[in-house]
Amino acid sequence: MVPQADVRQLSAALAAGALVIDVREPFEYASGHVPGAVPMTMHLVPLRVDEIPVDRDVFIICATGNRSWQVCHYLIEHGITATNVSGGTMAWRSAGFAVETVSADAGVGPIGGAHS
Repeated sequence: MVPQADVRQLSAALAAGALVIDVREPFEYASGHVPGAVPMTMHLVPLRVDEIPVDRDVFIICATGNRSWQVCHYLIEHGITATNVSGGTMAWRSAGFAVETVSADAGVGPIGGAHS
């Protein structure tokens, strides 16, 4: 079973130091993402799974919650606790939370706090 959180729960978790990983495509991330979200395109997750920390809460977000659910399922199968953000970035915006924008070629750096 994949744990679920709504955007209000994500907002509270971020305030407490949680990590959010955005698995959308770079152009989607660039057009507006949860402040502080780390970009990691869905297809790169298997290649970068060792970067995902196991010592803090990890939330996965996409546009609506479908891709992020698939990524959470994959991570859980690999021993990483991850929570899917229901409704994704669309719900985040609809709830009135702020988004950050960047250039489309930004955001392929490491996460930090590597998985061991």
